[in-house]
Amino acid sequence: MTLSRDLDAELAALEDQDLRRIRRTVGGLQGPSIDLHGRQVLCLASNNYLGLAGDPRVVAGGVAALEASGAGAGASPLISGHMEAHESFEIALADWQGTEAALVFGSGYHANIGVIGALVGAGDVVFSDELNHASLIDGCRLSKARRLVYRHRDLVDLEAKLREFPGRRRLIVTDSVFSMDGDLAPLEGLVSLARQYDAEIMLDEAHAVGVFGDEGGGYAAALGLGDQVAIRMGTLGKAFGSYGAFVSGSRQLIDLLVNRARAYIFSTSLPPSTVGSAAAALKIIRREPQLRERLWRNARRLHAALAEGGYAMEPLESPILPLLVGTSADALRVAQEALAQGVFAPAIRPPTVPEGTSRLRITPIAAHTEAEMDDAARILIAARYRR
Repeated sequence: MTLSRDLDAELAALEDQDLRRIRRTVGGLQGPSIDLHGRQVLCLASNNYLGLAGDPRVVAGGVAALEASGAGAGASPLISGHMEAHESFEIALADWQGTEAALVFGSGYHANIGVIGALVGAGDVVFSDELNHASLIDGCRLSKARRLVYRHRDLVDLEAKLREFPGRRRLIVTDSVFSMDGDLAPLEGLVSLARQYDAEIMLDEAHAVGVFGDEGGGYAAALGLGDQVAIRMGTLGKAFGSYGAFVSGSRQLIDLLVNRARAYIFSTSLPPSTVGSAAAALKIIRREPQLRERLWRNARRLHAALAEGGYAMEPLESPILPLLVGTSADALRVAQEALAQGVFAPAIRPPTVPEGTSRLRITPIAAHTEAEMDDAARILIAARYRR
């Protein structure tokens, strides 16, 4: 009884602060438009960057694996859950990433907490960008290593901390594309500091794989720095249109993770159908650069229109376009106004973003048309100024 009253009070407090969240039910395929509670709306809220979640070839890859290997892996990978589908996909991922090996995890969250916890602990130091994804933050906290947070993308602050705090092993942890602002890590500078201060870099490429690089290999690949970044993580649930994650690196790294990464060891392996879909998506990502070209063309068009319409837009660094509104209440209002006109872009509020920076996080995808970008800009601009 006491718990029920406490929970009611907590939910009421969230409601009063405009911070209570709800789930929305989507029907049909994930695409440029979605069926939201029975109504078709333009979707600008998905990380399905290349539009592959509903691609018939990706769906067929999953169906074929389902028919060949069944619905589930049946066990964790060190028992009997490491199947042929996982093995062949990991080989393909390593080839794509230009690394000796790769390892598939159940999710990006699993990968990040698993890798950090396996690599650093008591006596080690981890240096984390202050705007890193929650999974990186939690991985650092759970690792028992000393955690030092440096100012966002601030190489001077990071260098001061690297100089001051020695450790048995030192790990710099950062997103390559920051998910709420769409800005990029200063990777060249990070590589230089890591080399100078005997540290390694763990790079979360969740929002970069499929989006950057000639074959969609990610931001490190696009800069030609893949061999300078020891640990790279990418997700399969964004540009791949499937689910799960992978880590790529040296054979020794992957062998250690197989033995030490608790999130890998103690989780049932991904279903073969999920891996089959991701494997089909990888072939498309490598062979069809036109999808990336369309994605970036849509992002540039929408970015320019929103800036012309009065939104304070930062320079375009990725296809993530944050529309800062201010208060949680204002962000909810703008999102609701846009939805009423057929554009789905939910409000992002604290604690996901800092107080006073509530926003609409806009993400066009390759499957959107130019006309849809123009319509979306018009509706979002009108929603911002309608009172």
